[in-house]
Amino acid sequence: MRAISSIAVNVFKESVRDRVPYNLVVFAVLLIASSYLLGQLTAGQDVKIIKDLGLAATSVFGLFIAIFIGIGLVSKEVERRSIYAILSKPVGRPQFIVGKYAGLVLTLAVNVTVMTVAMYAVLGYMTWIETPEFKSAWDAPGVDPRMLIAVGLIFIELMLVTAVALFFSTFSSPMLSAALTFGLYVVGHFNADLKNFDRVVDSPAAVWLARGVYHVLPDLSAFDVKTEVVHGLPLQSGYLWTTATYGFIYIAALILAATFIFSRRDFK
Repeated sequence: MRAISSIAVNVFKESVRDRVPYNLVVFAVLLIASSYLLGQLTAGQDVKIIKDLGLAATSVFGLFIAIFIGIGLVSKEVERRSIYAILSKPVGRPQFIVGKYAGLVLTLAVNVTVMTVAMYAVLGYMTWIETPEFKSAWDAPGVDPRMLIAVGLIFIELMLVTAVALFFSTFSSPMLSAALTFGLYVVGHFNADLKNFDRVVDSPAAVWLARGVYHVLPDLSAFDVKTEVVHGLPLQSGYLWTTATYGFIYIAALILAATFIFSRRDFK
């Protein structure tokens, strides 16, 4: 456990020194703040636009951080030849993988927290300046605690994407890992359509193949509840815990697969 925490802290420190996540977070915070100005162009829709843009910025820029840093977690150590020094210490390969993953998750947690605080600051300002009559027309409160549900699911989705990036980085180049991770992210958001593929084609073989792909690939659309939260729509009872459990199980499977592949690599 000590080795895992040491590796995780080291990854976090390297990420903090890296300009990529810093610039992305600053840009995301500016985008969330500027959403207030955009909201003024559509009377009565200010809060909805701020929430939509805020959650979208958190998701998109968190995705960039997860991919751009995640793909180099393993390959960077191999290219620097520092992997030999690390593995020569009392650090097992499973500990190395888990530590790298934990460090990037910690980085994501800090960045998502910063963006969430910025979003709530803008929403708080909107709530403070608007009249009670104007606020009564909102579908949901300006500073809505339910927004944290959407943020929480976005964070779990980013954890899953990070695990995907780490998995690909154990056996492929950084460019290929980035392409595969981004491709899987896009497919994952349309994965639910494969479940009803029999409505589109008549081929039984294509339907079985589509359903097989549906069960193997992650259903990332399940983590998107922005519409329900922004418009004050109800969520199914237990949806948060069911979706979170699904995400953590998938993450655990990816980490185990990444550990298995990395343990069999020969660095001689």
